[in-house]
Amino acid sequence: MSRLQVVSGKGGTGKTTVAAALALALATEGKRTLLVEVEGRQGIAQLFETEALPYEERKIAVAPGGGEVFALAIDPELALLDYLQMFYKLGSAGRALKKLGAIDFATTIAPGLRDVLLTGKACEAVRRKDRSGGFVYDYVVMDAPPTGRITRFLNVNDEVAGLAKIGPIHNQAQAVMRVLKSRETAVHLVTLLEEMPVQETADGIAELRAARLPVGRVIVNMVRPEALDAAGLDLVRTVPRADVARSLSAAGLGGARRGQNAEKLVDPLLAQADEYAERYLLEHEQRSALTELGLPLHELPLLAEGMDLAGLYELATELRKQDIA
Repeated sequence: MSRLQVVSGKGGTGKTTVAAALALALATEGKRTLLVEVEGRQGIAQLFETEALPYEERKIAVAPGGGEVFALAIDPELALLDYLQMFYKLGSAGRALKKLGAIDFATTIAPGLRDVLLTGKACEAVRRKDRSGGFVYDYVVMDAPPTGRITRFLNVNDEVAGLAKIGPIHNQAQAVMRVLKSRETAVHLVTLLEEMPVQETADGIAELRAARLPVGRVIVNMVRPEALDAAGLDLVRTVPRADVARSLSAAGLGGARRGQNAEKLVDPLLAQADEYAERYLLEHEQRSALTELGLPLHELPLLAEGMDLAGLYELATELRKQDIA
């Protein structure tokens, strides 16, 4: 199992929820997981029903078996200060630059620099060891940018290493890419059984492979339960309306004037069946398209009660059952 688990997906697919559930699943049985947020949306804090995350690693959950989940919301400005201190020992001079607005200017005027700092901080957490020589975290899970820019985000250090031929910047960029392009990393893509998210997933996988970044698994989120199978849908299309009305009446639907009232239920019921049949066909087409990508495919259910902390633990349990963690 790769120690850096990167989770991406088209907006609206629930990638942050999946990343949080994956962090919980990986932390079971006494493991320690760090869940990293890089987009500044505080989505992790909302899911775990806690206050906004600061720029520090904070324990936010205990997993089954006594494992721990820590979380970190990376602030690019503060990460740059860390970077300047680590490689250039600027200390108070770096803080002075922040007061002058130079740090904010640097991270805003050069978006690529922000990505260097974000990926670098996550990879530092992957490599970090304690005094005994063991890794501080068994796993690091990154709630990464959406599929449309995930390859550029992860590959930005390659560009930096090419621009800075020597020195600490070059060395740091190469160290980050050694992690991101190794077996230590897996990039998972979250999708729905809908045409646009599936197509964006396929495009994202092609881009990641072209950049030689390690693609992990495809996770289909919010899968609705199957009310009718193919045989049931065939029956719906062929059964006479009169037979449906008689069946409804025999089931006690329609009140005192069962026959007449049951007849009124037939059209709405068949209309719902037609809508379901259309969605069933679409979802099976998209599932087939995902299967053709040749990656492990996992499905997470749509939770009828909505997403809360209990639901997050439920999804983590489902991921464990599917042996993804």
